[in-house]
Amino acid sequence: MSQGKLKKKLNIWDLTFLGIGSIIGSGWLYAALNGATYAGPFAWISWILGAIAIILIGMVYAELGAALPRAGGFVRYPDYTHGSVVGYMIGFASVLAYSSVIGVEVEAVRGYAQTWWPALGHADGTPTGLGLLIQIVLIFVFFLLNYWSVNIFGKINTVVTIFKFVVPLLTVIALLFFIHPGNFTITKANPGGIHGVFKAVAGAGIVFSFLGFRQAIDFAAEAKNPRKDVPRAIIYAVITGLVLYVILQLVFIGAVPPEKLAHGWASLKFSSPFANLLGALGISWLVSLILFDAVISPAGTGNIFLAGTARVLFAWAKNGYFYSIFQKVDPRSGLPRAALWLTFILAALWTLPSQFQVWGGLINAVTSAFVLTYMTGPISAGSLRKTSPDLERPFKLKAMSVISPLAFIAAALIAFWSGFNVNLILISLIFASLILYFAFIDNNKRFKKNLKEDLLSSIWMFVYYIMIFVFSFLGTFGGKGIIPAPWDTIIVAACALGIYYWGVHSGLKKPRITSDKEDEEVKAVG
Repeated sequence: MSQGKLKKKLNIWDLTFLGIGSIIGSGWLYAALNGATYAGPFAWISWILGAIAIILIGMVYAELGAALPRAGGFVRYPDYTHGSVVGYMIGFASVLAYSSVIGVEVEAVRGYAQTWWPALGHADGTPTGLGLLIQIVLIFVFFLLNYWSVNIFGKINTVVTIFKFVVPLLTVIALLFFIHPGNFTITKANPGGIHGVFKAVAGAGIVFSFLGFRQAIDFAAEAKNPRKDVPRAIIYAVITGLVLYVILQLVFIGAVPPEKLAHGWASLKFSSPFANLLGALGISWLVSLILFDAVISPAGTGNIFLAGTARVLFAWAKNGYFYSIFQKVDPRSGLPRAALWLTFILAALWTLPSQFQVWGGLINAVTSAFVLTYMTGPISAGSLRKTSPDLERPFKLKAMSVISPLAFIAAALIAFWSGFNVNLILISLIFASLILYFAFIDNNKRFKKNLKEDLLSSIWMFVYYIMIFVFSFLGTFGGKGIIPAPWDTIIVAACALGIYYWGVHSGLKKPRITSDKEDEEVKAVG
């Protein structure tokens, strides 16, 4: 099969709507209730904290994406700056993270559809056999939408995203007429207080809702003008999502009938939060529209992440840590079709019964998996500033020396707040996957030649993962509580700052930046 090239078809609005379309997914349907359960009337603060963290991280990646527009750039940058071990581990974690989002979104579609088709799920929210079948069929529909053309995919997503934005706005307007100011004085959340605010950032689906900012990076190689459009698309998408989600959280808190809060926010139960709330308020016409949107919004996000997962697999294979068939681009469509097939299989596996089956159970796992990969962006950007000062940077982030370490700390805290049980599973999987890494480099002379240098450049990352694991165990977010709050959070932030500077100074002396067109190694600038 001849090798094709990724086609540059996406403009600034396509990239922006890819971000917004990912951000406005199942998060708006569930996160307001989850946030109120954890933090009560202070849940809006969690949205602000989550957005600040994502903006810090996003701005660092905006510099990288503009300077080095690559398909699946999140996977390729750590490989350029810190070698094969870091590149491999981030690639593996990214594949886990991306493919799991698709499972989350189809679970959300099925969960809301269960309201009018009870045969799709059990009373506890888990899917029946029919529900599982519907979820897999929906993933296959995403696959088909992605299989033919990136241009068709981008235009369909833009239209769908416009619709996805209208329904939440109508919901806000309707609920504004039912605000009870006294709701903002009711507490009794679980755990409530500042601890609840922090826990909601990771566990309520707040950071999860903003994960779509990275789509502009992953599709940068298919953008018409990536050097200018990627940074702008990230900013537009995150700010739009922040404004919408804060308003949705506030009107949700204010509109809940006071009698439902007799025992506090922790006892509030809605199977389909906004639909149930509007139904209780007698706004039946909007309930029907929300139930329709509950299929469209998560489905649109799942569709985008299926495309994004394929780009991550493509990038991972380009780095040399996965089978070469997955870096093949179909000459006619300009798409990595083998990667799309594997993405379909991985996404279908995520929908199978597990301890994370219900939407809320998956959120911590997905959020932590993503932020365990985000921390390499600040490290890579800081390293490139040091080793390649003359690299062309169409978007050069001001105050990088401040924003980059703050972004790293933010990623570390979100991973920590995700809880011990989630981090135990994910970090164990990442470490265990190193068996696959050594299997792939066994017959590769280039990797073997660089192995010693790459291992030295990766020690900081092993320490980082161990630090998150240990403090998750000792802390108050699903751990033993040996280190009380807020000292556990403060200690993790301090340790993360030290690891950040270690990671930056552990970068390769000469970054192995490769050509996007032919993937041939080029001389680093500087």
